[in-house]
Amino acid sequence: MRTVSARGGVTLPVIGFGTYTLNGMQGVAALCQAIESGYRLIDSAFNYENEGAVGAAVRSCGVPREDLIITSKLPGRRQRYEQAVVTIEESLLRTGLDYLDLYLIHWPNPQVGLYVEAWQAMIDARQRGLLKAIGVCNFLPEHLERLERETGVAAAVNQIELHPYYPQTDALAYHAEHGIITESWSPLGRGNDLLANRVIVQIAASRAVTPAQVVLAWHVTLGAIPLPKSSSGERQRENLDSINLTLSTGEVDRILGLARPDGRIADQDPAVYQEF
Repeated sequence: MRTVSARGGVTLPVIGFGTYTLNGMQGVAALCQAIESGYRLIDSAFNYENEGAVGAAVRSCGVPREDLIITSKLPGRRQRYEQAVVTIEESLLRTGLDYLDLYLIHWPNPQVGLYVEAWQAMIDARQRGLLKAIGVCNFLPEHLERLERETGVAAAVNQIELHPYYPQTDALAYHAEHGIITESWSPLGRGNDLLANRVIVQIAASRAVTPAQVVLAWHVTLGAIPLPKSSSGERQRENLDSINLTLSTGEVDRILGLARPDGRIADQDPAVYQEF
């Protein structure tokens, strides 16, 4: 599988697997199926309450641990230094793993202003060998710059809302300039009509692929890592196959033209949104 790299040397596959709502034994089965299909980047979070399922899948899937990239995230309510340290340790205990490959601050919560404390806790956890790499989600440039200015350590990854209705081209350009990997959450939209959009459907029909494959290939072409989620083995494999689809510049531009001023799924503006 092709990969992308951050300036600090972190390397990730061009597509990953989202796990939100994949819980319990059914979640373990879906995760094992995804890993068997070829996914190696698995995205979880403390708030998803499925770190245990992720760990169980890692232990039972038959793929060597070192071949998997397991991600989790620190919730907003746990950003004080001491709380962050304990939460990272709890993530490891929940998964039953010796280390996590990537750990992210879930949201900056700038009105609370504790994300630098959380970042320092993650830096220290990495030095202890609990985490291999660290990054953030939903951070704006001013948040990213503050982290590096106050700690000397830059984020390797910023996972942001990104899909054709909200393409975030400015964020993509900023990340590329600063050597930050972009990951896309809700890459196929969520609860909207994206996959039925006329432009997407037309491109899919002309290529004899699914609308989801078109959208995921668009992400990869832009340089963002999509994290689609599905419990269906067939859908998991279709999504993974999207990396073999090469879109033309014209097709990419047509999809970029779907951007909307109100394109966010839930109007979660990182400048003001508070996640707990």
